[in-house]
Parts: sequence; C-alpha cells; structure tokens
Amino acid sequence: MAQDLTRLLGGSPGSVLVKLIFLSLLVGAFLALFGLTPPDIIRGVKNLIDGILDLGFGAVREVLRWLVYGAVIVVPVWLVMRLLGAGRS
Repeated sequence: MAQDLTRLLGGSPGSVLVKLIFLSLLVGAFLALFGLTPPDIIRGVKNLIDGILDLGFGAVREVLRWLVYGAVIVVPVWLVMRLLGAGRS
C-alpha cells in the first residue's frame, strides 16, 4: 500500500509535500512580484478564450457572408448558362 502511494506521488509523501510547499512559495512570490492574483489569471485566460472564439466565429461569419454574396451572382449566371446550354443539345 505504501509503495503504491509512493509510486502515485512520485516519491515519499513527505518529500513531495516539501517540494510542493517550496514550489508554491516560489510561484506565489513570482505572482506577487507582478501583482497577479489567481482570479486575475483565470479572468485573463477566460478573456483570451473569448477573444479567440469571437475572432474565430467572426471569421466564419465573414466567410459565409462572402459565400452568399458570391452565390447571388454565380448561381443565377450558372442557371442561365445551363438553361441556354440545354436548349442547344
């Protein structure tokens, strides 16, 4: 059982706890140095994802608009050409 826990954690529970505390302290000091808080980071990631989605869906919307604009010209011309071509055959 203890070997399973050690394998799961990647080391003895005590050493893993000490490493996690040390890394948490370093990351906390780094964040404090730049005036960041976890809610700021989460908010920033959410805003980034929203911006990417807005950009992506905006681009899709723009391409669909171009498709419709082109189809307004292309489809009637194609239809007329097909009808005139069918009369010759």
